Amino acid sequence: MSPDLSFIAAPMVNQSDFPFRRIAARYGATTVYTQMLSPERLIHDQEYLESHRRDLQYRVEESVSTVVQLCGNNAEEIVEAGRKIQDLCDAIDLNLGCPQEVARDEHFGAYLLGQKDWPIVENIVSCMAQSFMVPVSTKIRLCQPSTKTVEFAERLQASGSSWITLHARTVSSRRRRQGAADLSEVKKLKESERLTIPVVSNGNVRVFDDLAKNLDYTGADGLMVGETLLGNPCLFSNDALPDPVDISLEYLDICRLYPGVATLKTIQTHIRHFIDFQCTRRPWFKKLRVALNACTDLDDIEHLLRVKVPRWRDMTMKSAKEGSEDERDGIDMEDSGVLWPLPPN
Repeated sequence: MSPDLSFIAAPMVNQSDFPFRRIAARYGATTVYTQMLSPERLIHDQEYLESHRRDLQYRVEESVSTVVQLCGNNAEEIVEAGRKIQDLCDAIDLNLGCPQEVARDEHFGAYLLGQKDWPIVENIVSCMAQSFMVPVSTKIRLCQPSTKTVEFAERLQASGSSWITLHARTVSSRRRRQGAADLSEVKKLKESERLTIPVVSNGNVRVFDDLAKNLDYTGADGLMVGETLLGNPCLFSNDALPDPVDISLEYLDICRLYPGVATLKTIQTHIRHFIDFQCTRRPWFKKLRVALNACTDLDDIEHLLRVKVPRWRDMTMKSAKEGSEDERDGIDMEDSGVLWPLPPN
């Protein structure tokens, strides 16, 4: 199945588990990525391999594609690892955008964007494209200087990349989220006459209206969204925010249907993101974080969501009614969906 690149759930460290991919697909994602996987561990760590094959064994939705993302700088290792999971996915992506210190130390991700490393990358992509039975894609950041990005993308296309996702920021291990992504660079990439493969725009989507604005400006073939989707997995389908408790319970139900796929820590982190996205300024949010961290299983989390959180919410609303007009207005604004604060994408 050729992936529909319209709306993509991004690869996110320890947060692109199957239950989250499924809920994103349920609410409009047309393609979903796994988190970045280590080729070395897929080859040499049987438990790691089995864990991720278990995560990939189910389809999120019949019409939604799943892309596995790999990292590294060794073509043979990446090909060997990809062959171990290609039967469970619709495409394999090479991460050329990771800005983390581990990527710098081990020389992969965005630290392969320098021109001296282009031949290495071209060889990797070429080997992947010739070896896998599924398409190969690449996710990149801006080269330095940024004017080299189009040339690099053209080389990736010639090597066999079926599409390119551009997160339009340069790499910086300490301040990688400083400032907005430069969408004009995505626009330049899409307008390149020599680049004929699809271009996906990644960055600057925080609310529903940003989807159309981004596509209209860049002309991109699709959008990839990361951290904003963690707080609002319904972003692709609706401009109304879901109730954070309701969406948490829905995610929890999926985890129950597929036990052992997501770890307890991953589940707790997702629940915190869902509620933090809208309720971080609520007086009870700190209590929620403490209580959530203390949960030892899904039953504990469900009790917290169904019993304690509604009680804390009721107490907040009762306090607001007894307060001033201004205080009530403030609470009502939060309930209506004002984001406190807007998270980075």
